[in-house]
Amino acid sequence: MAQGNETTAVVIVGGGIAGLALGTFLLRSGIHCTILEKHSREHVENRQRAGALDARGVRLLRRWGVEEVVEAITGGPDAPEMPLLIDGEERLWKTDDGEDDADAAFCPQQVLVRNLIKVFLRDGGDLRFEAADVSIVDIDTEHPSVRYRNPAGAVMVIECAVVAGSDGYHGVSRPTIPEDVLDCHTHEFGYAWLTILAEVPADPLAVMAVHARGFAAQITRGPGASRIYLQCPVTDTVDRWPDERVWAELEARFGRPSARTGPIVSKQIVPLRGVVFSPMSHGRLHLVGDAARLISPMSAEGMSLALHDADVLARAVVEYVGKGDAGLLEKYSDTCLDHVWRRQASAVWMTETMHDSGDASYAGEFRKRIARANLETLVRPPA
Repeated sequence: MAQGNETTAVVIVGGGIAGLALGTFLLRSGIHCTILEKHSREHVENRQRAGALDARGVRLLRRWGVEEVVEAITGGPDAPEMPLLIDGEERLWKTDDGEDDADAAFCPQQVLVRNLIKVFLRDGGDLRFEAADVSIVDIDTEHPSVRYRNPAGAVMVIECAVVAGSDGYHGVSRPTIPEDVLDCHTHEFGYAWLTILAEVPADPLAVMAVHARGFAAQITRGPGASRIYLQCPVTDTVDRWPDERVWAELEARFGRPSARTGPIVSKQIVPLRGVVFSPMSHGRLHLVGDAARLISPMSAEGMSLALHDADVLARAVVEYVGKGDAGLLEKYSDTCLDHVWRRQASAVWMTETMHDSGDASYAGEFRKRIARANLETLVRPPA
């Protein structure tokens, strides 16, 4: 098919939280950009993804004037409390009655994605779905370009000043950076989650459990679905977890019956680990969100980290494209990595606290006692 050539200031590869937020921030700053997303709009808006927005993310979106995208299922000081079950005993998380509580909002990832798409398109944004065979070239030059094939089969080339790679951990952006440039730092926790999507409402909206059989959780994914998480060995397999065993194990770890009003839709074994790639920039390509890392899902930090990257890069691009000042853009990687490592440290502490304090077969009784002591700093005394 014929090839079309275009020019824009920024091409964003990937239409998830990081890419959509970056595009929205740039659009509101008068910087033209194009977002390329390989999936259809229907697929992107309806896929169930783990993650929820925390108070820091809410405040960041408010600073950019797009707090309307936060459609909270619940949040704020009047929201019902979400319990932690410790060996079947219900405990409540400590709160500081400060800004975090006032700004907290439980907004699932797919809801935020859907709302960001709506706002970006409403404000005149250029978002192209079903962009296939994306490749990023000439990132070491002043005029990088991104090539893709549109739904009609035509090969398109967009030349730009900056490329943002926000297409996730398995995307094409990070492999564009030469292997001898990137360092990869990895931490394996030594256990996995069996993650289950079930057509069963979560009541309450989020509940976690620490138990001698292992960690467990059930978290809402909308009015008629929830995600269930069960700690398991990294060597476990899905075929060892028939539906009846899933429900029985959840009930054992929760210490109470669970609702079984709908079918289990999917199951997957997910090893828990942390990964950081450094640097997050090479030439005119800058990695955003999960393209640059993985963080333990126990931390619930993924969406906030994506928004932080988008915020830092947007401000840097505004200075570069609008004023010709590359200072912030050159510091982008260092600025983000400093924040990433601090959040990774917090994620490791939280993950080990919640998992080591339950099943001692993974880390031993000594670590279990340490984890239990740490856990008590997070919850209120028993009633």
